[in-house]
Formats: sequence, C-alpha cells, structure tokens
Amino acid sequence: MLSKKLEKALNDQIQIEAESSQVYLSMASWAEVKGLEGIAGFMYGHSDEERMHMLKLVKYVNERGGHAKISTLKAPKTDFVSFQKMFEELYQHEIFVSNSINDLVHVTLEEKDYATHNFLQWYVAEQLEEEALARTVLDKINLIGNDKGGLYLFDRDVQQITVESAASNTAGE
Repeated sequence: MLSKKLEKALNDQIQIEAESSQVYLSMASWAEVKGLEGIAGFMYGHSDEERMHMLKLVKYVNERGGHAKISTLKAPKTDFVSFQKMFEELYQHEIFVSNSINDLVHVTLEEKDYATHNFLQWYVAEQLEEEALARTVLDKINLIGNDKGGLYLFDRDVQQITVESAASNTAGE
C-alpha cells in the first residue's frame, strides 16, 4: 500500500511524464511544418515513449492501492528559434525530468517503500539514457553549425541515433 505522500509524488511524476510527451509532440509538429521529417519522426517516437512512461506509472500506482490521477497539463512551447535551440531546450527538459525522478526516489527512501524504490530504478536508468541521447544529438548539431548540407544529413539520419548507456551494459557483454 502506498503512503499518501508517495502517492502524491507519483501522481506529480505522472503529470511530468504526460507533459514530457506533449513537449516532444509539440517539437515534432514544429519540425514537421519546417520540412524536417527526420527530426519530426524522432520527436513523434519519443512522444510515444514518454506516454508509455506515464502509463507504466499510472498502472503501478493503481496496482499498489493508490489512485493515479490524470490532471490538466501545461501547454508546451509551440515555436522555436531553430532546431538547435529546440534540442537545447529538450536537453534541459530531460535534466529537469531526471531531477524529478531523483526526488521521487528520495521520497521512497523516506517512506521506506522499497518496492517502489525498486520499481523506480528502471526510470533512473532510462533517464541516464535520455540525457545521454540528448547530449549526443547536441554534439552532432554543434558539429553541423550552420551548414545546410549537414542539416540535411542530420535530418535524414537522426532517427537512427541511439546511445549505448554505460548503465545498461553488464560485464558479460
């Protein structure tokens, strides 16, 4: 059974994950109307992923005797100065989400809810990967600079960019 404090913290995270999905969706739409189909596809895919993160939390809260609350969401930004600035904002957003997950893990320790602590370790690892991916994309964007040919190649290839996280590797691999 979840404590009321932890249930509230998990519901706050549900809202953050839902808003993250909206952030990616808004970025996808912006990129699509700018003719950046590869970036749009990347963002649409990540919007779906964030929604799955939210659903996983919703089901967990309900399975543990709590009540997952679906709340109103802040409207995401809909216009960006450039695709570079958009990815910088995305990176900052992922850092915000990581900090939120860390705060949530702290609450599980305060509440001595080790089952939820264990459940959240997946989110901790996932956020390491999300931040690493955003950094990798930013590094590639910085290499491009203002080169239109580079942007074309980046847009074409961005959907294939993945990061092999140190956290997901084991000694046996």
